[in-house]
Amino acid sequence: MPLSTSVTGALIKQWTVKPADERAAQLAKSLNTSSLLAQVLINRGITDARAGGAFLRPKLTELIDPEQMPGVLLAVQRVAQALQSKQKITIYGDYDVDGITGVSILWQLLRLLGADVDYYIPHRIDEGYGLNADAITTLAKAGSELLITVDCGVTAFKSAELAARLGLDLIITDHHQMPSQAEPALPKAVAVVHPALEQDYPNQDSAGAMVAFKLAWAIAKELSPGQKLDPELREFMLNATSLAAMGTIADIVDLRGENRVLTSYGLKALPQCKLSGVEALIESAGLTGKGLDSFDIGFRLAPMLNAAGRMGHARLAVELLTSDSSIRSMQIAEYLKEQNNQRQQLQRKIFKQACKMIIEQGANHPDRKSIVLANENWHTGVIGIVASRIVDKFYRPTIMINAASDNGLAQGSARSIPGFCLLTAIEACSDHLNTFGGHEMAAGITIESEKIDRFAADFEQYAKENLDEADVAAKLHIDAEASLGEFNMEMVGELQMLGPFGQGNPEPAFATRGVRLAGPPRRVGAAGDHLQLTITDGVVAVRCIGFRMGKLEKKLLEREFFDVAYQPQINTYKANTNVQFVLADVQFD
Repeated sequence: MPLSTSVTGALIKQWTVKPADERAAQLAKSLNTSSLLAQVLINRGITDARAGGAFLRPKLTELIDPEQMPGVLLAVQRVAQALQSKQKITIYGDYDVDGITGVSILWQLLRLLGADVDYYIPHRIDEGYGLNADAITTLAKAGSELLITVDCGVTAFKSAELAARLGLDLIITDHHQMPSQAEPALPKAVAVVHPALEQDYPNQDSAGAMVAFKLAWAIAKELSPGQKLDPELREFMLNATSLAAMGTIADIVDLRGENRVLTSYGLKALPQCKLSGVEALIESAGLTGKGLDSFDIGFRLAPMLNAAGRMGHARLAVELLTSDSSIRSMQIAEYLKEQNNQRQQLQRKIFKQACKMIIEQGANHPDRKSIVLANENWHTGVIGIVASRIVDKFYRPTIMINAASDNGLAQGSARSIPGFCLLTAIEACSDHLNTFGGHEMAAGITIESEKIDRFAADFEQYAKENLDEADVAAKLHIDAEASLGEFNMEMVGELQMLGPFGQGNPEPAFATRGVRLAGPPRRVGAAGDHLQLTITDGVVAVRCIGFRMGKLEKKLLEREFFDVAYQPQINTYKANTNVQFVLADVQFD
């Protein structure tokens, strides 16, 4: 594949352009679509009409039967026993959107079935990730007899043993990877529900919310009197697809296969969702009456839900998603909106500090393969988001650490680049750590402050041994080269059939060579960070927006011709609708 290089700021990107495939024309004819859309499907590994049709028109009936989820049948039996015996059940979930939505699904389903059920969400800063001993002791003393985890627990060996000693039965539902040296293979529990426990389970990339959704579905089927779900349970499970879709998208799992089916249906159902908390969340975000996509979840709704755990306590977000009161729901949603605004301000401040540290420490040197930063004044709830932005800017595996702690333990959040498994890397350096967990692209650690420097050195050494120069060059994958005239309203609308977009199914990107300005570019945004421009190839002109490309204004004026990479979209402004390109990169010869 041809490679070319461009600069849109400090980061050099390599363009990787997929070659035109001769099968695209026949596939387009079979599917009655454009050749460009067929080319994108082929790029995603879809080469025949049957698979293409299933991808473009996913159906809820294609979801995998819940009974096939590994461990779910044992879990259903224990839940049914708890319901029959009127035992107290507590659902223990993670504080991120994946955990919040999964807890909300299970709690509401069990309430509909008449269970004595409560939920527990650990405090992100005070308790940290996972199943902790203090919480288990408290819950056992409060009379809980069955504890169901959501999005955590598969590595909680000591906590599981404690629960057993206290007479608290444990059902673990999780999707995270287990450290390879873990012995025994699984924590002590009545049931462990986890997609990776059986290698032939079709959806190894299930999010925590998906696992919880499958358990809820299996329980509903088991306790419904006939072949079909009770009407009330059926309506709830359809609403629950929207919650599970939010958790799945927010957790950045692969949006193909079953995950695509669930998120596609859940997104379509989201505007009509009858849960008052979801309605309030959508209204507070200013999205009422609009069709929602994965961008709206990832960048509008999920950050509001996450703000509860990042800036305060995530239990509030579960209350929102499970509330029956429209008034209370709107109060919480508006509060979370304000919390998210504060989070954004804090995030920008920490990001600016981190970038300065990287430059001062030389962590952006080409020979460096990782970034590990620590500061006593960084907010633990925000450092994970900042780590993601650092990866975007410097394209290195990044760990951000809040070094301040009353008990001597610092907390860190890590984010990775494709092809570099964070959990494996952190495990290789785990002699320095107190706890750690996560998966390939995101992880968390706790570490004694005096060990941070040694951990950083070992992590860098591991990265150097497992990454070469090509691995840490940011890549822009382009689906096809095309002329501007190919992107009319019908064509761009057709491309939306490829959504929802996300991990494993990115929004398609295209490139056009040798375009020029059709008029002077204009810097926009409060700080002039963004750039509006119109490009032409001499036949067609298209308006473009380049986010964080304001600094390119002068260079564009100096060059007659340049190349652009972009994602086409339909833009509506003041009742006017047209095709607009969101620029992904600009290349100069």
